[in-house]
Amino acid sequence: MVESANLAPGLLLAMPQLADPNFSRAVVLMIEHGDEGSFGLVINHPSPIRATELLESLEMSWRGEASAVVWAGGPVSPSTGWVLHEPIGQLVTTGGGTIAITSTISLSTSPDRLRTIANAPPRNIRLLLGYSGWGPGQLAQEMSRGAWLHTDADPRLVFETPPDEIWSAAIKDLGITPESLFTGRGSAN
Repeated sequence: MVESANLAPGLLLAMPQLADPNFSRAVVLMIEHGDEGSFGLVINHPSPIRATELLESLEMSWRGEASAVVWAGGPVSPSTGWVLHEPIGQLVTTGGGTIAITSTISLSTSPDRLRTIANAPPRNIRLLLGYSGWGPGQLAQEMSRGAWLHTDADPRLVFETPPDEIWSAAIKDLGITPESLFTGRGSAN
């Protein structure tokens, strides 16, 4: 069993028996986990919203790829915005609004940081709306029922793997064949 203190930073992989449709094959980058509860961002559920649309609605410019989409970070507070990105020089060391999740993944939360990043987006970036949250003890309870697996927060999975392959790639990285997790429901002979 994973020590609960070691869940963040890390990736949670939703197991097939997790009934919540918001987390179907979800991979959640865990940002915080403690006695007060848990907070993370789903990294493999793209939304139909384009980055340009979102930023124009905020009266900001997007200078990244025209095809960039906004990702559904989770079902909680779907209008709150988050920016996952590779470390960008001065952003982590000056002022507030950006925190280092790992040495290769940063999280920016302020509109000023969003404006700065949108004007010169790094290669590795993910804009998200909404987040995933658990109350005190809720995630530990779900994990004890086998609803989630845990693995390291790998920037390759977060930024470089196609969204429809992230879950399977993370499962395979744990040495598990994804197909083995789906059991048949036929009758016994």
